[in-house]
Amino acid sequence: MSRRKKVILIILAVLLAGWLCCLPKDLFKGTPYATVVTDRGGELLGARIADDGQWRFPPCDTVPQRYATALIQFEDRHFRWHPGVDPAALVRAVVSNLKSGHVVSGGSTITMQVIRLSRGKERTLWQKLVEAVLATRLELRYSKKKILALYASHAPFGGNVVGLEAAAWRYFGRPAGELSWAESATLAVLPNAPSTIHPGKGRDRLLEKRNRLLERLEKRGYIDASTLENALAEPLPDAPYPLPNLARHYVERQPHGRETRTGIDIHLQRQVEAATTRWSDELSMEGIADLAAVILDIHTGETIAYVGNASPSRTRNGSEVDIAAAPRSTGSILKPFLYCAALQDGTILPRTLLQDTPVNLNGFTPQNFDLQFHGAVLAAEALARSLNVPAVHLLRAYGAPRFLEVLRTAGLSTLNRDAADYGLSLILGGGEGTLADITGAYAGMVRSYDGLTDDSPFTDRIALWYTFEALKEVNRPDELDWKLVRSVRKAAWKTGTSYGFRDAWAVGVTPDYAVGVWCGNADGHGVSGMTGAKTSGPVLFDLLGLLPPSSDWFEEPMEGGVYLDVCKESGMLRSQDCPDYESVLLPEKAAESAVCPYHKDGVFRLPPGMEWYYKSWHPEYQVRPAKDAAQLEFLYPEPGSILTLPRQLDGSEPGAVFQAVHRDPSATLYWHLDDDYIGETRFIHQMRLAPPPGKHTVTVVDGEGRSVSLGFTVARSGSD
Repeated sequence: MSRRKKVILIILAVLLAGWLCCLPKDLFKGTPYATVVTDRGGELLGARIADDGQWRFPPCDTVPQRYATALIQFEDRHFRWHPGVDPAALVRAVVSNLKSGHVVSGGSTITMQVIRLSRGKERTLWQKLVEAVLATRLELRYSKKKILALYASHAPFGGNVVGLEAAAWRYFGRPAGELSWAESATLAVLPNAPSTIHPGKGRDRLLEKRNRLLERLEKRGYIDASTLENALAEPLPDAPYPLPNLARHYVERQPHGRETRTGIDIHLQRQVEAATTRWSDELSMEGIADLAAVILDIHTGETIAYVGNASPSRTRNGSEVDIAAAPRSTGSILKPFLYCAALQDGTILPRTLLQDTPVNLNGFTPQNFDLQFHGAVLAAEALARSLNVPAVHLLRAYGAPRFLEVLRTAGLSTLNRDAADYGLSLILGGGEGTLADITGAYAGMVRSYDGLTDDSPFTDRIALWYTFEALKEVNRPDELDWKLVRSVRKAAWKTGTSYGFRDAWAVGVTPDYAVGVWCGNADGHGVSGMTGAKTSGPVLFDLLGLLPPSSDWFEEPMEGGVYLDVCKESGMLRSQDCPDYESVLLPEKAAESAVCPYHKDGVFRLPPGMEWYYKSWHPEYQVRPAKDAAQLEFLYPEPGSILTLPRQLDGSEPGAVFQAVHRDPSATLYWHLDDDYIGETRFIHQMRLAPPPGKHTVTVVDGEGRSVSLGFTVARSGSD
């Protein structure tokens, strides 16, 4: 081989290698895209503009047939066959330009335009040659379908609108796949001169070019005469449409600069937004400005409706706050998790009597919402009635650290302090949770019941079923008894109200859905009388009514646990002295639960403190003194309590009221403070004490010499 031939071959090899390597791997690397979020069916929920201020949707993989046909017939008739460059088109462009004396046609193919869009270089003859070379290489890399999609995704459509899909939504208010022939033709001709012709200006030229393209499509057999007539009659779009803005806060939470398909059901979302806006506007007249709601599909675990803050058009502070994702005081909304966890590990049985008497735990003095005590309440009833004091006693028995771990495992991501920081107030709103997390935790209970998840802290179906049954008995806000009205949606639901009436919660589950509602004010100020039951409860049942009805309720488990004899009066494991009992299917660990301590010789007798309150609520209860039973007990405070005795404005200290109870209503009690006699009481045994800071002991003695002592500590008040 001659030297000349070798040089030629080397040059050709270098040119070939250069041609093969000339095209960047990612043509549009670094291009910022809008955040696009769709529902489960691919319908657009909302979008957020790209970082460079352009409405540029993420690249699509396909182009609607009408637009593809219109574009090819307008821009590049031989697109399907040429190798990236169309020599005939280039010749026609040169001839046209020479005849007119200026550039009227560039002769660029769609492939060459993709290269130009990716490079962003000035339009010169040299750049045209570079584009031609790169276009031939692009044809080797991608299919015609892919090249067409690249063009449609990055072509300019006037103003700050880039790409077919963004243009379809901005100019016609719907996706590109639903555009008519006239609309498709409009967008096909628009990138040809987007700076001088777009729907906002140059309308006559735009209309002329569109109609000429439509006539070409009819002439070449792509549309018939009737379609042409209808298309020519369609007007051009006016001002750009606003993009859809459904589930706006949920859209904000999705990955930035990408297209994300969510589990949202757009049809349900519209209904939920309309309902929550109606409720929010109504509640705003009561000083309750904000409302959030979340609906989850139990079977998929997906969020199918999300309202971060309803009624966005009503001007107010905090209207943009995503309340559904904001940590708020939980009130009583976490009580079902404690009930279920305590059932699961045998701390209680479903109807165990829980203590409901005054309590002071290191200065923590919980009260029931009605400020009354009931002595003893069945656990399921305490949950259904959302009694605070029994819940605190139960948490003390179960353990705050264990319960905190249960909540974290259930998905409450905002509980990031130590258990000692929360203490027993955790069950009454001492911690914070988000509506999204809490609704998800309720849904997780149902998913665990159905065997759909392995990461739930609630693994015992029997404990879960008892929890759902107890929550089904909660009084509805409309005071209807669901058992008497077939049309009423059956649900296991719970409400909660935080301290100071700042947060009103309601969460309900059916076998198919979980619904959570929060009402209040984003800025945190409370509204007197706002409660979960009265405020959020009605919204909850309104939203439940939008959902398809569940065909069945939770099926009662018939196996997987143990049958145990349970005392009918105390709800605890039967002792040999319990006269009435029944065999009940319970979680396996229920066998480790406490045995009934309240029956002696067949007689049901509560401790004096519990009895004092219990008998006033239960007239059937008979006080039956016994020699071996305790006769005397302190009601308040509890042993070891820490009391803070603040000073009045005049500097005096009113002290704290200590209360004791005796089984004999006529007994006289003699009171001593630190061995000093301070007085006596009869019938109502209350004594106001104001000892100095430090440790003290108070003792009461009855007429027969029986006595009981109580140690407590008085802490220094903040004014000392």
